[in-house]
Amino acid sequence: MPEVIFSGPAGRIEGRYHPAKKRRAPIALILHPHPQFGGTMNNQIVYNLYYAFLNRGFSVLRFNFRGVGRSQGNFDHGSGELSDAASALDWAQALNPDARACWIAGVSFGAWIGMQLLMRRPEVEGFISVAPPANRFDFSFLAPCPSSGLFVHGDQDRVAPMKDVQTLIEKLKTQKGIVIDQAVIPGANHFFENRTDELLVEVNSYLDKRLGPIVPEEAPAALPAPGEDAA
Repeated sequence: MPEVIFSGPAGRIEGRYHPAKKRRAPIALILHPHPQFGGTMNNQIVYNLYYAFLNRGFSVLRFNFRGVGRSQGNFDHGSGELSDAASALDWAQALNPDARACWIAGVSFGAWIGMQLLMRRPEVEGFISVAPPANRFDFSFLAPCPSSGLFVHGDQDRVAPMKDVQTLIEKLKTQKGIVIDQAVIPGANHFFENRTDELLVEVNSYLDKRLGPIVPEEAPAALPAPGEDAA
């Protein structure tokens, strides 16, 4: 797994990047959970989302927010992390100036950051928002949400209760010009313990619907074990 280091607003940012094989391939940026609660780019869901897009021929980047792993800086309660994400997308776009589109996927805190970045970057045409903490962070900036996407959450989530996520989704579904899809994973908690496979089924089904099925020759020859590229 190619390790990369690039400059961010608080110093060095550590990431993992895999370029697409074809020119003009879209870009996917994957954002990890809360840095102060153990969130890193090697989170299992982040890792699997990374490969979900890689298998579809995307150029894919995941990275550690400031203060995580070898990324420099200190936790900044979202403001600095949004700047990190913008810098990461800038870096990926500089390497892929002909990229035809971009997607953002985020998990928990990363979903909140990703949706904020979505509002600032009109080139983003789709998103995956996993376990968005609608009760803990303000999502009112989605007025309106500029892109269609998928929300995935568990019905046993005690960190971001289903009722709060449902309220957010219902609000977004009233907007014209976009389509908001929703997948609820029965029995899943905030971390999708023992439910990661079900989560990935929903994500891949949605990506198939939006992007078409995986083309075998674009997929990696083998999927490494999650620990092989750990920092």
